[in-house]
Amino acid sequence: MWISVVFFLLWTGSGRCTENMSDLIEYTAADFHDKLHSGKMMFVFFQQQVSPTISLFLMELEKSADALKDFGVLVGKVDCNKEMVPAYCSEQKMLHTAFLFRDGKEFLNFDLDTVFDVNSIVSEVLFAILREEVKYVHTDADLLIMEKAARGNKDIVLGYVKSLGTQEHRSLMETAYVYGSKYQFILITGGPVLKNLGVDEASYSSRVWFLHCKDQTVSVASKHCQMTLMMKPMTTLSLHSFLQLMEAPLVSEVYDDPSSVQPPPFPYQQTPQVFLFSHPDTAHLDLDTATALAWKLRGLALLVLVHRESSSVKTLSEYNAAYRFPEMNSEVTYLTLNNLDEIMELFVLEDEKTMSEEEYDLNFEREEILLDKLDDEISASVFENRLNTLDMESLIKLTSDEFHSTVAQSRLTVALFYVTWDAVSMTFMKSYIEVAERLADSKVQMSVVNCEDWTDLCAAQTGSSIPMPFEPITSFPTVLLLRPQESAQYYRGMLDAMALHRFILLNLQPSPVLLSTQEELSSFLQEVPSPELAFHNPNRVVGLFKTKSHTGISLFTEAAKSLRGEALTGLLTDELAKKWAAEHSLDLPAVFAFPSWRTNSHPSTLSVPTSADELLSDINAALLHPLPELTVENLPSFLSLGKALVILFIGEEEDEIGLRQNQALVEEMRLLVEEGGEQMDRYLACWIHLGRTPAGMSVLGSYLGSMPPLPALILTHLPNGSEIYQYSPNTPIVASSVLQWLQRVEDGTESPAGMLGNDIWPPAVEFYDFLKVMDMHESLQGAEMEKSHTEESNMKEKVEENASGHSSPDNKKYTHSEL
Repeated sequence: MWISVVFFLLWTGSGRCTENMSDLIEYTAADFHDKLHSGKMMFVFFQQQVSPTISLFLMELEKSADALKDFGVLVGKVDCNKEMVPAYCSEQKMLHTAFLFRDGKEFLNFDLDTVFDVNSIVSEVLFAILREEVKYVHTDADLLIMEKAARGNKDIVLGYVKSLGTQEHRSLMETAYVYGSKYQFILITGGPVLKNLGVDEASYSSRVWFLHCKDQTVSVASKHCQMTLMMKPMTTLSLHSFLQLMEAPLVSEVYDDPSSVQPPPFPYQQTPQVFLFSHPDTAHLDLDTATALAWKLRGLALLVLVHRESSSVKTLSEYNAAYRFPEMNSEVTYLTLNNLDEIMELFVLEDEKTMSEEEYDLNFEREEILLDKLDDEISASVFENRLNTLDMESLIKLTSDEFHSTVAQSRLTVALFYVTWDAVSMTFMKSYIEVAERLADSKVQMSVVNCEDWTDLCAAQTGSSIPMPFEPITSFPTVLLLRPQESAQYYRGMLDAMALHRFILLNLQPSPVLLSTQEELSSFLQEVPSPELAFHNPNRVVGLFKTKSHTGISLFTEAAKSLRGEALTGLLTDELAKKWAAEHSLDLPAVFAFPSWRTNSHPSTLSVPTSADELLSDINAALLHPLPELTVENLPSFLSLGKALVILFIGEEEDEIGLRQNQALVEEMRLLVEEGGEQMDRYLACWIHLGRTPAGMSVLGSYLGSMPPLPALILTHLPNGSEIYQYSPNTPIVASSVLQWLQRVEDGTESPAGMLGNDIWPPAVEFYDFLKVMDMHESLQGAEMEKSHTEESNMKEKVEENASGHSSPDNKKYTHSEL
């Protein structure tokens, strides 16, 4: 029965192929009271408000509902804004508290700081349920008392976890729930008892010991039960396997040759076997030897004693031991041992081999925990992958001496300027290498510049007579696209492989491409130049001029070069241009802009101004969506426009009614742009769909301090201030009302709802203010040098005094002090 229960829990913990249905119950007040008095165990959160913290907790609560259901715990929430449960929905202190109910009454409450993710929720709830079954010890005396009580009755599972609420704590509690009636579980989180167990309390590794107390009937209060240390990482699966091994026979006796002995049966099939040979004359002594070795190998291997008196045993007499690993196709290896330590060394080395990566990581655990406190997820990612060496063979390493000659060799050179200590640089490097491998067969040179080694190159000061095609690099990572005899083009897109690869492919196209026939024009407007761009619809721009010698062509060509990577540009001249102009009732010269968000049958028409910069500005304005949907990918480009943002936040549609409501809201925003006219020129009206862009929830919450009801309309990123304004949630979002609201903001009669942060990112821990540390180090070096000079002078004086027979009036010893 225990095996079936355990495998059910292991299966449920690893994920099931079921419908994507949540087990989180949303209670009404009546439902809550009904379930409460049914006597069931319930873990409930009473939601009074919405904030980013609460939203994240609810996501973890939903995950825990599925896990805790297998332990008979109902997980749910009560929305206090809809359903009032007076005892729990009225007090401010309940805002960040979850409650465990048992037998119709409140059993325990948890601050959300202690139940912040699925592991902490499951572990803390099970720990509370098992509070009478799982004991806690702090000193060696406490442990001895527990062992004395267990002798002759139960074996003990002793677990050490550094912190409660972790994955290891959860695994131990899940195991205790299943095996609690069979073994006595004891938890340690620190204290003097660790020293007696040989554990450094500064270590961050979890441990589990099995104390063999059940068969130890002699009550000796001063001695511990014999114990076995689990050598694997603490997971539910490894704990189950370990406990199964503790139930295996200590020594098995066979009368067959080791090669004929069957591999261990279930559930020990993944356990190595060690064979010792017994002779009739020394059978009793051999059994004692095998038993002693079996205790040492407990948890690592199963010991089998082979009786040589059987005619079935064919092993040569020169061998006295053998072993078989489960992954070696059941091959038996024979040994001649001089002492038992040799076989122990073999299995300890094998265990260290399989655990090498884990043990190596343990050396960095303290750094990892500090890293979690100090850095963001990008830095954490770099640290986690610190052992994975990047293969940079596909990249050319640019130097100051070879920069100009290397760029001159190719039509297009892409250069990544980076520093190894920058987390973003090293994270992006993996994507950059991926792009280089995709372009291996192209004529693009993918290169890198390490600005720690080539500071002069990154400062655009190589000492060469040839001017550098770029300004000094002041931020990392920076990607430049370099062409012979041209200024560098800066890549300002997303730092991921897909976006950079697409940008480079578009950059390879002629800018502009000369379109001589109707077929070429149709192909330009309807097809993509590369199969790898098949799922991307780029912006397109076409210039129309009467002749190939028209003066406006040079302006258009200059603007087209600036659009490389962002739009495809084409050039029409002569009769084809005149034909197109006549069809669209235009005077030449003219420019057609075909934004990716609009069909090719409705282009924007532009005249050709007197400067390339003005033409480029007009083209970018024509390509800009009048009401864009903001995403993580395009937000930086819209912020770069320097306009105030009027952002509509809408939620995910649950049904057809919700879809129509969202469509109506977006339509009102479109009317706002149209009716606002010149007033809206200083604003960028946009919207965020929180279903497609969940990061918008954190943005909205940070703007206002908590999550408002949806839809929400926000004015932010004002060019001349950091105020944030919220359109009244009680007022329907109608274009005319929004315009009046914006006017009140401009007049200064509207009160802000919040303020933007100052974008300062100070060190999270004083020690990691590395600039301060460097300054301190320099000052200490100066003090040390001054002290050294003083000591040398004093020593010289002392030597002179000794030489002349005089002693110093101060005979005190010099006391050395560590800085």
